[in-house]
Amino acid sequence: MTVRHHDGIHFHFDFEVDGGPRIVADARSAVGDTNIVSHAHADHTFRSAPETVVCSPETAAIAEARTGTSFEFVDSTPEVELVPAGHVVGSSAALIDGADGRRYCYTGDFSIRDRCFLEGFDPHAIDADVLVMETTYGLPKYRFPSQEALETEIRDWMQDNDDRPLVLFGYSLGRAQKLQWLAREATEREVLVSGSIRDVNRAIESATELSFPAREFDAAGEDLDALTDEILVVPSNQSRADWTGRLVERTDALKAGFSGWAVDDSFLYRGGYDVTFPLTDHCDFDELLETVRAIDPDRVYTTHGSDEAFADVLETEYGYRARPLKRDQTTLEEFC
Repeated sequence: MTVRHHDGIHFHFDFEVDGGPRIVADARSAVGDTNIVSHAHADHTFRSAPETVVCSPETAAIAEARTGTSFEFVDSTPEVELVPAGHVVGSSAALIDGADGRRYCYTGDFSIRDRCFLEGFDPHAIDADVLVMETTYGLPKYRFPSQEALETEIRDWMQDNDDRPLVLFGYSLGRAQKLQWLAREATEREVLVSGSIRDVNRAIESATELSFPAREFDAAGEDLDALTDEILVVPSNQSRADWTGRLVERTDALKAGFSGWAVDDSFLYRGGYDVTFPLTDHCDFDELLETVRAIDPDRVYTTHGSDEAFADVLETEYGYRARPLKRDQTTLEEFC
């Protein structure tokens, strides 16, 4: 059996050796016998969808809204079971029963924290021999405040700045919905969102019981001078757009960035923010460790972010057989 990082994560159960298929997760090309989509962020969805995709109903609805392409999906197969990953609405980790007798857990992007309306991934409920995990914040410096303290700080900041527009920057799927949720908890001010966020809101509303009442904001057609105390939620890539500069100049609006990278001072300056908060949809360093220790697998593969450093911590400090899953490189046999 081979685990490989090549346009997604490949679990290749050789027919001649193991008698099993090739299962591929989060690839841009549909090359597996079974193809898994863990969530609907653009870098995890297909350019051209296969005949059938293994994903949650929510992920299917959001992916269709974002790409304009619908596809057939199932939420399980005889080999694959999906469990909530706690990353964004509809996100799933995959439990794979291998033809080699091992059980594999592929986390995809995940968070073990309960946040706003979203329940976190529960590593204590997972039984797996091999863990393939994302390690975006796999360095010890990435330790975040408790979720309760963080959400309280954000709501307090919104309430303390009720005399000017606030521009909150976050991914259209994930952070944007949580920011709308926090704004509604903190204040009765009108919430405005970009068209891309509105589309995601509608897809989530169609697939769940969640609701995100917000007015669409069009920077090109909006009278910026008329804005007074509204809360705008827009994609992160707009933080240095010309219209944000004009809005700040005309209304004294404040810009806030939200990401785990807010631990780094450079995040504030790169985005031109007035304030930043480490609100994230990923695990921090301690939560990554908690995940490994709760599942207690025989082997760990790390991917993304600080994959090498975190694998080294697992091996040298905790005694796990761990290795970063480099593109076109690692197989289980290399541990032997």
